[in-house]
Amino acid sequence: MTQALLQPLQFHNLTVKNRIFRSNISGRFDNYDGSGNQARINWEEKFARGGVGAIITSFVPVTIRGRIIPNYATIDNDERIPFWREVGKKVHEYDCKLIMQLSHSGRQQDISGIENLDKKALSSTNQTESFHGLLCQSMTKSEIKDTIAAFVAGARRAREAGLDGVELHSANGYLFTQFLSSGINDRQDEYGGCLENRARFLLEVIQAIRQEVGNDFHLQAKISAVEYNNAVIPWEKPGNTLEESIQVCQWVEAAGADAIHVSTGSIFPHPLNPVGDFPLEDARRWYDLMLSSGIYTFRNYLLFRYRLLHPIFSFLWNRLKPKQRQHPITEEPIKEADLDPSFREFVSTQDMQELLHKYQGISLSHAAEIKKNVSIPVICTGGFQQASYINRAIQEGLCDAVSIARPLVANNDLVKQFEEGNDVPAKPCTYCNKCLLNTLENPLGCYDERRYGGDREAMVQDVLSVFQPAPFH
Repeated sequence: MTQALLQPLQFHNLTVKNRIFRSNISGRFDNYDGSGNQARINWEEKFARGGVGAIITSFVPVTIRGRIIPNYATIDNDERIPFWREVGKKVHEYDCKLIMQLSHSGRQQDISGIENLDKKALSSTNQTESFHGLLCQSMTKSEIKDTIAAFVAGARRAREAGLDGVELHSANGYLFTQFLSSGINDRQDEYGGCLENRARFLLEVIQAIRQEVGNDFHLQAKISAVEYNNAVIPWEKPGNTLEESIQVCQWVEAAGADAIHVSTGSIFPHPLNPVGDFPLEDARRWYDLMLSSGIYTFRNYLLFRYRLLHPIFSFLWNRLKPKQRQHPITEEPIKEADLDPSFREFVSTQDMQELLHKYQGISLSHAAEIKKNVSIPVICTGGFQQASYINRAIQEGLCDAVSIARPLVANNDLVKQFEEGNDVPAKPCTYCNKCLLNTLENPLGCYDERRYGGDREAMVQDVLSVFQPAPFH
């Protein structure tokens, strides 16, 4: 029987060859000024070659002021169009679609870069971001209109570049979330207060994009189903509930979106997104880059630096993680033969089974509730890497497709492995999240040496493969 995950997915004006999307995941591959380079093309090509149906690009800022961190390619002016056209052409060679994720960091700006130095980040609020202590200022109505125009221009440029659609990154604590959130948005005007007002900014962007690019260009929105704004800092307000997010999704559909992409959380990283461990040793090594970014970063650095303080951080970080998950579906047991013997020397089959049970499909029950209440396709993200589990999620109508980031960083050819009949990759992602912290200073890639049989050199070669072919050769 043909696997459900390999079946095409039809949107309003876009057909994707299978149900596996590469979720947005960012590395510092690009040039400081926001232009792109060959490493970005190499990066996206890895996943297209590996068989995914569509790639949702890394976080692509619509303005320089909306970058999380320098060295992210932007779509802030027409000069960027030729580069993104080349990215699209390369991905299309593999019958893979490319959806640009139009983004703005708002106050969640980890490293400002020279162009944002000494400027407070734009947000829905003047309240300092609670985890790193990133400073911000509440946007004026003029700044809101300028930002709407920037998103519209970004969508127009993506279409002119020949890409297949755009996604609004309205999840995980970035600018749209800062407006949507009942825990963050404290405005007193028509963009704050009730849910309808808090959703106004996002809905105005969708409507304005539709006016600019028409109804035949794919547009989807990524939404945090449950916000958990108090996930790390207990005295923060909890933020939006699932019921509120369902209402937002219904409005997003009515405004003209073609799909909903379900995530969770209102800060990034977040204990439930990305799923898995928080690598404190890597945080100690790389977090120093953020010391000047926020007023709480030195406090955090001390928590990472001194092992005696690790229990304090771990308690706060993990306190909302469910001790026992209630899965909407049951995953199939994996077998000894499923895993590579060199991998099993470090991670037993039983341990890997427990990791899958703990983390796979973390947002699936929320996606299922949203799917019951909208008519457009629903894509769900959160730790997927087992074919039988993904198939059941789709067959039982919990979601229409899944998006995957870190397990695809570990196994770029995951879809090819599914096509060959493997239920899980021979060397699965262990949800260690070392990739997450390394990307502050190092190229994005898998940093779990256990997946390379303990061979660090092999791991380094794999990470550095994003630079082949090189820009000049």
